[in-house]
Amino acid sequence: MKNITYFFQFLFTMISFLIFKILGANISSKLSGKLFEIIGPYFRSKEIIHSNIKRAFPDISLNDLQKMTNSMWNNYGRIFAEYIFIKNYRFGNLSSFIDIDGEEILDDIKLTNKQVIFISGHLSNFELMAMYLEKSGIKLSAIYRPLNNFFLNKFIERIRVNYICKHQIKKGIGGLKKLINLKKKNFSTALMIDQRVSEGVLSNFFNEKALTTTIPAQLVKKFNIPIVPVYIERVENIRFKITISEPIEFSKNTPIEKITDELNLVLEKMILKKPDQWIWSHNRWK
Repeated sequence: MKNITYFFQFLFTMISFLIFKILGANISSKLSGKLFEIIGPYFRSKEIIHSNIKRAFPDISLNDLQKMTNSMWNNYGRIFAEYIFIKNYRFGNLSSFIDIDGEEILDDIKLTNKQVIFISGHLSNFELMAMYLEKSGIKLSAIYRPLNNFFLNKFIERIRVNYICKHQIKKGIGGLKKLINLKKKNFSTALMIDQRVSEGVLSNFFNEKALTTTIPAQLVKKFNIPIVPVYIERVENIRFKITISEPIEFSKNTPIEKITDELNLVLEKMILKKPDQWIWSHNRWK
């Protein structure tokens, strides 16, 4: 039964992408955003979304809570439509749709040929961050979690490998071996630190304990390399701004728990800048 559901989800996605290609990026992004505002609540629990938002904004009014939820779904829908245009973004004129703050930090990383760990969360159109980093000349590998829908996952993986970041590393033991091999070749690593994980450490996230990945902390301790936070926001429609922050240096002796706690604080600050552009629908605190 699940495979049948996955197949129809895949079919819906392919038909949608064909329509989007005809309509163009700007119209498709707007249309898909409005569509997700309508259909999104049927696929994700409104109670979980509202509960998550209240963790960060305990005094939020019911009206603002609903506005933020609608805006989140709108951004979610825009991301969906924009996948089919990733190729255009990759080979087009980046300055026409992405502004960069902190490009000199990337220039220094390239000039000194040093490894770093880029961290971020599922903000705005998060896929564009790794795409920009690699296109700018950074030797990059990106850690990702495969989609549950294996029909759709194959299609999205092709987009990621061809147009976002060539060296995709699947979470798990096999991926870890690939990651270590690329580290030996002086590759930097990019990963999202906001996903719910099955193993990690319990770390404060908006004043509540949440199981959090320790991959960045483990890489710091093994390779003694800095962490560079990367933030993306949707400025207007299909125009974005990426902010590269100064590297955070940790001692190899810093406990994994402390590094993870500090990175969660960095993530919180990112989310609070544009909370309606973060995906609140995941049961992050489960």
